[in-house]
Amino acid sequence: MTIGIAIYLFILGLVCGSFYNVVGLRVPAKQSVVRPPSHCTSCSTRLRSRDLIPVASYLLAKGKCRHCGAKVSFVYPLGELLTGLLFVAMFLRFGLTLELVAALLLISLAVIITVSDLKYMLIPNKILLAFLPLLVLARIIHHDMPLWQYALGAIFGGGILLLVNLVSGGKMGLGDVKLFAVFGLILGVPNTIVALLLACLLGTVIGLTLQLLHLIQRKQPVPFGPFLALGTIIAFAYGQTIIDGYFSIIA
Repeated sequence: MTIGIAIYLFILGLVCGSFYNVVGLRVPAKQSVVRPPSHCTSCSTRLRSRDLIPVASYLLAKGKCRHCGAKVSFVYPLGELLTGLLFVAMFLRFGLTLELVAALLLISLAVIITVSDLKYMLIPNKILLAFLPLLVLARIIHHDMPLWQYALGAIFGGGILLLVNLVSGGKMGLGDVKLFAVFGLILGVPNTIVALLLACLLGTVIGLTLQLLHLIQRKQPVPFGPFLALGTIIAFAYGQTIIDGYFSIIA
């Protein structure tokens, strides 16, 4: 039964990931997510069912449009595959529980803002406002700590990045501030700290690696939203384990 549910969630994640790509690319550009239907951005040809199979269509077409031969961004299959894998990973971590619902909502938000931030260096308010009531409801229905700790997580998450924004003269975007406030709401205080530390560590390591590989310039802006998302997902699933491991080392 576990394997069957995992397969179902993987397929669901692929399908959802395909839609999240559309949301992450269209909402920041102030476009409808339903009109016009999916089409090639180069030749504007409407895509058919065979072109919209998550991951498989990209591989079968060798990463190109079937009609004009233009290259299709790898962001599309990557977003689909990551969503499917993360859905399964959270199921294996939490099982069929109410916490899994919160996890899937968190992943959905993380994937959408990652696509948006990588493409436009922008995290739209519309996306955050769409997920905020769902995450609040998920936390009210199921919580492992007093609700005030989750509220404090939102205040800490948004507050610490707002301070960075003010000190850095705006180099830290307000979109990141609002995003981490939402993430803090679902994490609670201890895990919000873990998520921030992980995001900074991942951002530093990956940023330096990209510089060494000459893929980005030394002072080139790098979107921080994806690192916040990755740090938050890790902290959501294993934050307490990380905290316990840290204190066992220094004890």
